[in-house]
Amino acid sequence: MTVTIKDVAAHAGVSTKTVSRVMNGEQHVRTHVREAVMRVVGELGYRPNAYARSLSSARSYLIALFFDDPASGYATAMQRGALMRCRERHYHLLVQPLDLASATWVDELTETAQSLRLDGAILAPPLSQNGALLAKLTALQIPFVCISPADTGRAAFGSVEIDEERAAYDMTARLIALGHRDIGFIEGDRAHASSAKRRAGFVAAMAAAGLAVDERHMLRGDFSFRSGLEAGEALLAMRPRPSAIFASNDDMALGVSVAALKHHVAVPADLAIAGFDDAATARLAWPPITTIRQPVSEMGAAAVDILIDPGYRANMAAAEYRRRLGYDLVARDSTGEGAETA
Repeated sequence: MTVTIKDVAAHAGVSTKTVSRVMNGEQHVRTHVREAVMRVVGELGYRPNAYARSLSSARSYLIALFFDDPASGYATAMQRGALMRCRERHYHLLVQPLDLASATWVDELTETAQSLRLDGAILAPPLSQNGALLAKLTALQIPFVCISPADTGRAAFGSVEIDEERAAYDMTARLIALGHRDIGFIEGDRAHASSAKRRAGFVAAMAAAGLAVDERHMLRGDFSFRSGLEAGEALLAMRPRPSAIFASNDDMALGVSVAALKHHVAVPADLAIAGFDDAATARLAWPPITTIRQPVSEMGAAAVDILIDPGYRANMAAAEYRRRLGYDLVARDSTGEGAETA
């Protein structure tokens, strides 16, 4: 037998309106009432009818997560966090690729937004840094949250990020503490604001230690394995070559690791390698790669929380909706530090 909202209300001793407010995450519901309702929801196995909910309100209970590359490891981790939080809050998640290089992207976005009546959108980088996209969503009156946007200082929208410049600073300082003085750096795709932030962190840490940055040892990649491999081979061919290489993400760090293997350079004895993000490639590489663990799944979940907040649509610029999460430096064998530590 199907459990209805009336059944939940009767068992919890509250009105159906109160149950609805609890299920919709609305504020001004007493804590003990909310807990009682959610306890009954769990006991009865109640699942709201999404179609009926959308008919009785202005909401569709559908959030879109937009990526330029939804197949990447970063995208997969973010999808996982956003999906789990949507399930907890009785929303649905749509994962949608969006190619801003396409001449039809505006039409595609408009069709998706209007035909599905989106309640909100989450933008992953570099989409989160595209002014034309943000303006279009604003014109369509769709609330959105940006993951790792270019600038949050005066942003008129919610955001979720980590301090990428500080994280890169910490990784560089760690390499310096291990005795490295000549450190190579591989920058990421400049379409991503994170590339400049990570580069700035590297340069700042070198300067703080009184070390000169050798511009020849700073190469540009695009966050891909191939670009890391090519940059790694170029750095290893230099004389003198760096004793450590810090790549701006783990896929590029894996490329450096393969370049070292190809040229018979022992890691970490003759070359230390560090990455950023803590993607699966960092954990599965041999030796495993020291990296910055970015809480990507938690970032996806936090973005959902912001969008569902009842006050967000009316005040997207509020500081409470700009959230900065923590990160961990995970030391592994690629820098000669043995077992994983944080």
